[in-house]
Amino acid sequence: MIYSMTGYGKSVLQLPTKKITIELKSLNSKNLDLNVRMPSIYREKELSIRKLLATKLQRGKVDFSIYVEATAEDTSTQINTPVVKQYMEQLKHVVDGDAIELLKMAVRFPDALNTVREEIDDDEWKTIEAQINAAINDLIDHRLDEGKVLEHDFNKRIVAIGNILEEVIAMDPERVEGVRERLLKGAEDLKEKYDENRFEQELVYYIEKFDITEEKVRLNNHLNYFTECINSKDSNGKKLGFISQEMGREINTIGSKSNYAPMQQLVVQMKDELEKIKEQLLNVL
Repeated sequence: MIYSMTGYGKSVLQLPTKKITIELKSLNSKNLDLNVRMPSIYREKELSIRKLLATKLQRGKVDFSIYVEATAEDTSTQINTPVVKQYMEQLKHVVDGDAIELLKMAVRFPDALNTVREEIDDDEWKTIEAQINAAINDLIDHRLDEGKVLEHDFNKRIVAIGNILEEVIAMDPERVEGVRERLLKGAEDLKEKYDENRFEQELVYYIEKFDITEEKVRLNNHLNYFTECINSKDSNGKKLGFISQEMGREINTIGSKSNYAPMQQLVVQMKDELEKIKEQLLNVL
């Protein structure tokens, strides 16, 4: 089972005086990169939110937002009545006007209005926290759906590399014989006498240098291990990335040792499939 780092989650909460929308977006990243946006009233909860996101989401470039929309009359601003009255008394000695005109001028002066800082209601926050968890779970479900698509693609390409490897294995005896024949022909073209026993020893040594048996076995093991990790309970994109690097190392070595055009063409096909795997692994959690 694998999870993508790409996902989206949303939860909406309707309270008596406001509507709260919680939104989460996630993209691929080497590590966890959190961006949290919320109204100032909830700012004291930011650290606990970050810890929750880090625990549940692990990796990715994550944008977390809380939007608040007032749906009923709910104001934290109040008239500072004593101050306004003092302003009005002082204005009577400066300008002529009725009470309404004086009031219009008085409320424009400093401290005429008091803004009371809102406090977080514990019960309200518990409800909001439950919706935050709901949005996170929604994003995780989205990541899982995306992961299933990636998993299908990985399995298809791993099978393709395995099939090409079978062709390489079947072709290997033909390649070795081809190398032997080219060396023999080269020796004969020299038209010089040579010790056949000595030449045969050198030939065996030369061919052994281009033996790819170990690379074929290791590549097959890496393919099996990659599939095993995909089917495990944990999603570990970094681990799959390391395995893909080892697969690339074996494929490159087979290519450099092959010394045989038809086999090198098969190596190019394996590299192409592996590159597509590596591109998709950037999205795996």
